[in-house]
Amino acid sequence: MSAFAARYARALADVVLEAHLNASVIQNQLNDFAAAWHTSAGLREVFLDPTFPVEQKVAILDKLNSRLGMSQQARNFVAVLINHSRIHALDEVLAAFRHEMNVRLGISEVSVTTAHSLDEQGRQDLEARIAEMTKTRVSATFHEDSSLLGGVILQVGSTVYDGSVRGRLNRLKEELAAS
Repeated sequence: MSAFAARYARALADVVLEAHLNASVIQNQLNDFAAAWHTSAGLREVFLDPTFPVEQKVAILDKLNSRLGMSQQARNFVAVLINHSRIHALDEVLAAFRHEMNVRLGISEVSVTTAHSLDEQGRQDLEARIAEMTKTRVSATFHEDSSLLGGVILQVGSTVYDGSVRGRLNRLKEELAAS
């Protein structure tokens, strides 16, 4: 994560917390804007063009916002990114904001890799078990990797817990090679 993305994320987190806004709502509104940004080559072309006047870019943002319905704070944040020529890093800034809010709210970010997809109930159960294990609230992202054969790999911060069949087989192989 770049230093400027972290700086913008901290500033947005400050606004969200000071105004007692719902961080999830702001995140979703900005994600909706990001979806529009990614699906419209014309929008990206205009917003990234340094010769296009900033006032017109903001007018386009306002027109788009009339359909998206972003809060004033979310709209202003996007306008700041446009004004400071940082809109190109929208995804990086949004990821930094999500991370910053999780840190401030005491939520552990966990990456969960399983051999097969889990249904919603399975995901919720696993998140609850991880929260119990880590003694924190958890925000999990789920990935699939069929090469695991079975089990799960958890990454909590910089710590990796490998409970996969592949991991067990690799450890057994190392033990046999060492003896």
